[in-house]
Amino acid sequence: MSDPKLSKEEKQILKDFEAGEFKSVLTPKRKKMLQAAAEETFKKDKRINIRISSRDLESLQRRALEEGIPYQTLVSSVLHKYVSGGLHDIMANKALNTDAKKHRAG
Repeated sequence: MSDPKLSKEEKQILKDFEAGEFKSVLTPKRKKMLQAAAEETFKKDKRINIRISSRDLESLQRRALEEGIPYQTLVSSVLHKYVSGGLHDIMANKALNTDAKKHRAG
């Protein structure tokens, strides 16, 4: 792999980093707050029960097996991504784009 081309400023930053010239500004109080936030993010303290079709459950279990994770973990991950804005409904976006194009054309 070729070396990336770095600007003069980037080369200086890299040189300073490699020389150990950067120091953390993380205070113990801030570190404690960030650790607590991280723990809250990953804490799974609630259970839900849902009804889904056998076909969907089998598909989820198959996909989880392909990923090498329990299917409950896969479901939890998908739900988390959705509520965090990291997962989008492609069909809904297509419908919105189609409506917007019709509105502009009309």
